[in-house]
Amino acid sequence: ARPSLIARASSSSAAAAPEMRKIPNSKLFVSEPPPEWFGNPDNPSNDSAPGWTNDNWLKSRFHFSFAEYNTHKNADYGCLRVMNDDLVQPKRGFGTHGHANMEICTYIVEGSLTHKDSMGTSESLGRGSIQFMTAGTGVRHSEHNLDESKPLRFIQMWLTPNAGGLPPNYGSATSSEDERRNVWCRLVGPVPGAGEGAGTAPVQINQDASIRVTEMDAGTTLPLSVPAGRQAYLLCVEGSANDSVGGESLDRHDAAELKAGTELSLTAGGEGAHLLVVEMAERAGSGRK
Repeated sequence: ARPSLIARASSSSAAAAPEMRKIPNSKLFVSEPPPEWFGNPDNPSNDSAPGWTNDNWLKSRFHFSFAEYNTHKNADYGCLRVMNDDLVQPKRGFGTHGHANMEICTYIVEGSLTHKDSMGTSESLGRGSIQFMTAGTGVRHSEHNLDESKPLRFIQMWLTPNAGGLPPNYGSATSSEDERRNVWCRLVGPVPGAGEGAGTAPVQINQDASIRVTEMDAGTTLPLSVPAGRQAYLLCVEGSANDSVGGESLDRHDAAELKAGTELSLTAGGEGAHLLVVEMAERAGSGRK
């Protein structure tokens, strides 16, 4: 079955092209690689490991073609090349590895992410924080959950840069719960001269794209509009939300492709809603095949 298509009538045609395509959690590729792939010890052989919420050290949901999930039918969405929803168990992580020519943004959902890289950066970030790397000509880094008893969950997004061979760079920003509460909090935008709203976001990347998040109280409603010439990818990080315009609902881990001109009215469910949206320049032919 294909992801569901939600069509809305327009003034020009009652059979307008779909503006929103739901990507249910069930359509995501789930990866649980062996510990040795990233330099981890064996998984615990019993239930005695404190704080573990999954049998394997990593459970990753791939939104697009990545690693062992290799398909040209779902390679990207516009400039959004990768979105991985990673759950890392205590005292586990990704050993040192390399990247090049990619803008990498990581949003921390729960726990603490410790990052170290070949540029000399070393820091730990918690819930609501965002970090970025311009991998450019090449950078090596590691990502770990050093906590003894708490899991780590983060959303990692790779965006194709607007130029190759850029000098490597790293940065991060934090956001408070109040800044995310019942409003869209903009965390990422383009560097000066690179696109819409350039030079104004806490974290700035080399692409015409932005990332916003919100944590909505139960019953709260927020609009979400995608302007002409733009497109967006929406993720329900936690909780649930219902769109009163098209009648579609998103639960934890569900996502949606949003075309230019989409107008949503999102109401949080009984446990609230934690949402993340990546908006970018429109690209013809985007979306799952």
